Amino acid sequence: MSTTPRRARLLVPLLLIAVWLGVGGVLGPYAGRLGEVATNDQAAFLPRSAESTAVVTAQRAFRQDETLPAIVVWTGTGTGTGTGTSTDTGTGLAGRRADADGVLASLADTPGVAGQVSPALLSEDGEALEGVVPLRTDLGDDLAGTLDRIRTAAERVPGTTVQLAGPAAAQADLSDAFAGIDGLLLVVALVTVLVILLLVYRSVLLPLVIIVAAVLALGLACAIVYALADHDLVRVDGQVQGILSILVIGAATDYALLLTARYREELAARTDRTDAMRAALRQSWGAVVASAATVVLGLLALLLSDLTNNRALGPVGAIGIVCAVVATLTFLPAVLVALGRAAYWPAKPGARPASGGTGEGVWRRVADLVDRAPRRVWAVTLAALLAGAAFAPMLTSKGVPLDETFVNDAPSVAAQRTLSEHFPGGSGNPAVVIAAADRLEPVLAAARRTEGVAGAAGTTASGRPGGAPLVVDGRVRVDVTLDDAADSEAAQRTVARLRTALHAIPGADALVGGYTAQRYDTLRTAERDRTLIVPVVLAVIFLILTGLLRSLLLPALLVATVALNFLATLGVSALVFRHVFGFGGTDPSVPLYGFVFLVALGVDYNIFLMSRVREESLRHGVRQGVLRGLVTTGGVITSAGVVLAATFAALGVIPLAFLVQIAFIVAFGVLLDTLVVRSLLVPALVRDIGAPVWWPSRLGRSDRSDG
Repeated sequence: MSTTPRRARLLVPLLLIAVWLGVGGVLGPYAGRLGEVATNDQAAFLPRSAESTAVVTAQRAFRQDETLPAIVVWTGTGTGTGTGTSTDTGTGLAGRRADADGVLASLADTPGVAGQVSPALLSEDGEALEGVVPLRTDLGDDLAGTLDRIRTAAERVPGTTVQLAGPAAAQADLSDAFAGIDGLLLVVALVTVLVILLLVYRSVLLPLVIIVAAVLALGLACAIVYALADHDLVRVDGQVQGILSILVIGAATDYALLLTARYREELAARTDRTDAMRAALRQSWGAVVASAATVVLGLLALLLSDLTNNRALGPVGAIGIVCAVVATLTFLPAVLVALGRAAYWPAKPGARPASGGTGEGVWRRVADLVDRAPRRVWAVTLAALLAGAAFAPMLTSKGVPLDETFVNDAPSVAAQRTLSEHFPGGSGNPAVVIAAADRLEPVLAAARRTEGVAGAAGTTASGRPGGAPLVVDGRVRVDVTLDDAADSEAAQRTVARLRTALHAIPGADALVGGYTAQRYDTLRTAERDRTLIVPVVLAVIFLILTGLLRSLLLPALLVATVALNFLATLGVSALVFRHVFGFGGTDPSVPLYGFVFLVALGVDYNIFLMSRVREESLRHGVRQGVLRGLVTTGGVITSAGVVLAATFAALGVIPLAFLVQIAFIVAFGVLLDTLVVRSLLVPALVRDIGAPVWWPSRLGRSDRSDG
């Protein structure tokens, strides 16, 4: 081959590399800028059709937009500090009530404060004071500064210890938890992947090339999401932001492992690097695209959700997966062609399967076991998975209270604990009722009779107790204080009873909203979403597998195995969450997110395996096809599974129970799928059933099942 044609053949790869490096240089910084367009305001992610969402809209008519209550809690120091403060905590605090009133009144003009600041309220035991400061919901990064100003003012009450509780304080702690998501999470994920790739491939350049491809894909995805969020086309919060990073890095690495393994095989059989890459792309692009399609369509199924944050994750995650595929099928092949065999240095591409350091002998022995006793293998693995799935009902998804939201104790959690010791649990964060003005008295009476309600009062025109009710367009607002903490399951049950009681009042047209009602509506909506979205995702995966494998029985079998893997993972998670991590339950979205990620990503490995099994079966017969496919893909798929599990496990560095739970479910489930379902259960079932598993394709009528 002349020098000129060789240079011409390298021109396209070099141009692709130049384009991608330009994209990385221009768009790469957006991977660290998503926080600029992200919001952690949970009111922005309410169910669209819920009653509590209607209350948020109705409140605006009272010139009382949805606010974030910051609850100031004063307790006695018990040390006699301050000007003449008594060491008698109760007497001292009673004497400091006027000081607290003065502080709260002074906060009315503080930037960020919205609405009427409450007077100080002394607890029945005389050991605590509280005041409620309503804040604007759109403060964003200014929230922390506003809370600092409130704390500084509150500390002017001598002889007291000041704590800040309520949704505003909790949101500030949430923002702090997400503060390192742009840097810490990305660094942990990339370092983890790099270390695993170095151990797997024992190559210097290849892991770096794969990491660069993943980072370029992430930069492109973040730039697109940034533009969409900046134009209010999608919403991004800290959870979506973190999941996007992990999803792109994990998926891009998985697809890269499949392509680089196939390229290594082709280099062993061909002298020309370009021809080898063409063959590798021809043999692997279908599996990569089909695998990505399952994840993309699974994520887009979240658009069926009525929860705005679920709907946001769908397109954002889909964009990330598409960018991962584009980088894998353009930038990565270009770099590999430019490097040739040097990409694998100091290792040399050989004729053996690219198992990445996992010896062929291991997978040959696994294949021999499946071949010798397929029925015993699938029976044992099936029994183990069913045993795990039996514990799945123990996983409760009714939401978590504030004290379980953070993995470590947060200041707002400690403050809420203090507040609950001295005041009714729902104090400072009432349920909000909007009702017809001419039915105010029956509404107040019904609310006060409701079990779990500590008190109810209408909003007055003066903003002070005992005044004339504020009437707007024939409607009034009633604040209902609950006995239990606003974030508790007991409070949600009270809201349900309150709605039943108020909806039964003729002509009241009552709506019940507020923080507790929002949590209750979110839970109900999440349950509805799971019922709708789970079968849609399974149907989509079945259709993709049917088109790829040209079979009906095998796709049904694969969908059933990944669904069983998910249930077994939930069962194990229920035990681990309760007895190891100490979680009482999970957020309502955790099972749905776990399902979408685990099922869609779990099918990837079955696609990688069965597309190769089909290829080998067409050449060597069904029996040999299963065994050869298992041996040739064993190392690379296991490596991909370990990488993906480790990548999702990196979410655990963010100290939030939601992300820790998602991290465990996906990481454990991927390993279970990779090491048990894909390695043992599926091959054993296919080997035992034989050619009919490919029905109605021609492989299903093959008489070469003995190879």
